[in-house]
Amino acid sequence: MMIADLIDGDDFRQRLVALGVRIPDGACPETCARMARLMHEQVGVEGLAALVAELEARREVMLPSVRNALEQILVPALAGGAKR
Repeated sequence: MMIADLIDGDDFRQRLVALGVRIPDGACPETCARMARLMHEQVGVEGLAALVAELEARREVMLPSVRNALEQILVPALAGGAKR
């Protein structure tokens, strides 16, 4: 039986870092989301809305900690008026 690739905290962090968000190694998903939100509010993070949409579409393979950080921190931040 093949197991799908789960979106875990490390994957979430790497995807945000690829967008230019500076996040320390080992940061939990909540910290990653908060740092991405802060940077987005300050200067904008190009591609953040697309990443959030992509991740939301893959909820079934997302660990609960990542899903919670996404839903509680990033989705509301983007709904309030995306910068880029």
